[in-house]
Amino acid sequence: MKKVKILATMWPAVESEQKIIQLYKSGINVIRFNFSHANYTNAKKVADNVKKLNALWKTQLSLLLDTKWPEIRTWDRDEAYNYKKGEIFKIFVDKTKMKNISDLFCDYEYLVGDMKIWKSIIIDSWTFIVKVIGKTKDFLEVKALNSASIKSRRHINLPWVSLKLPWLIEQDKKDIIFAIENDFDFVAASFIRSKENVAEIKQLLKENNWEFIRIISKIENQEWITNMDEIIEEWDGIMVARGDLGIEVPIEKIAKYQKELVEKCRAHGKIVVIATHFLETMITNPFPTRAESSDVANAVLQRPDSLMLSWETSIWSFPIQTTQMMTKIIKEAEKAIEYKYEDFSYKNLTEKDKEKKLLIKNGLKLCDELKVKAMIVFTRSWLLARLTSNFNPKIPVYAFTDQEKSVRYMNILFWIQAVHLKDWDTEDYGYNLWTSIKYLLKNKIIKKDDRLVVITDLKEKEFEIPVLKIINVKDFCTKINCL
Repeated sequence: MKKVKILATMWPAVESEQKIIQLYKSGINVIRFNFSHANYTNAKKVADNVKKLNALWKTQLSLLLDTKWPEIRTWDRDEAYNYKKGEIFKIFVDKTKMKNISDLFCDYEYLVGDMKIWKSIIIDSWTFIVKVIGKTKDFLEVKALNSASIKSRRHINLPWVSLKLPWLIEQDKKDIIFAIENDFDFVAASFIRSKENVAEIKQLLKENNWEFIRIISKIENQEWITNMDEIIEEWDGIMVARGDLGIEVPIEKIAKYQKELVEKCRAHGKIVVIATHFLETMITNPFPTRAESSDVANAVLQRPDSLMLSWETSIWSFPIQTTQMMTKIIKEAEKAIEYKYEDFSYKNLTEKDKEKKLLIKNGLKLCDELKVKAMIVFTRSWLLARLTSNFNPKIPVYAFTDQEKSVRYMNILFWIQAVHLKDWDTEDYGYNLWTSIKYLLKNKIIKKDDRLVVITDLKEKEFEIPVLKIINVKDFCTKINCL
């Protein structure tokens, strides 16, 4: 099994039940819906298929909705205009004042006030770069730094500009309500700029009685980079969204920011996902480039929880081959890592949770000393599994829970194998342990000669006491006759 999990972007290439099963078997753990392109009808159909397959035990997948966020774009054109390098033209924010065929309209009303002379504007994701050489109250005068053909409604990026845009637009709110109504597990929130954005989305979830969705903050602009420490503290996890980030900041800094963000998330005990542009050659080819293979491997060496595929699985011809290839690269890269159980801070832990955190760290070291086959943790909320995952365990950790929702949360965590224990007994720790070991034996995950380390709560009258136990499977099963 691989330790690092994989997120795959859905449809149209992989929306059938058969393709979903193939994705799961090839190594996918979380299905992502990109609501910059998705629609409710297809998203509900696919989400229902995933939940049906999960219920039949054919898959164990989680659902993530990626929000759109307000975009800055050019406006409609009757036909593409071919700009030449060195050409000087105007960008307006009032389209009624446009006169020339070369004039461009931008729907960001504060463009003229926010842009400074000699600053660059990026149009259509680096297809076209222009430099501001003059401005009036009605328009910017710009110079083309390269030739490009620009069609209707192209994206505009304004690097290093603190944008005066609402964070949650009405469409984002509708999309999050859709995620609530369809029992999604994660929302990836686009273009987070400050911790106030965190409060806004949490309030929306609270108003709809659905604070159970876990929020992943997407890092896509310089403003996020500036405020990263305060934002990391507030969110369940972080997504290093290298596509948009690579437009908003100098591209030579992307690798540095990726490494820094992963390290900060690990230090804070937060989920971290590295996303986009991993195996894009495989959109149209059955094999990646050497550089792409190295990119995946180097990302794994930074020890994130998950990696994400975008266009590679949602369009064209090779989605299954792509996920199989990523799984192979991940497994090979993981062989080169020496996991050291580095400690981390974790906000708002109770004293009891801090005791469990220490038990986990020492339990993992004990596993090394005794050459234990696997660790078992019992968790209802998923917190114990999340703390365990943050230590980067060297052996598989099987997290048993009675909460189906917790299983789906844990699908994104490094090296955690979540199991739904349907006949969980809230009073009898021994029964849960017996059932869990029986499950591992039945599925040939462990053998009777193996040893396990178990971390759970032991009930003592009205108290719960965190405990760590070493289990010799043969002795345990002989005693309770489970073999």
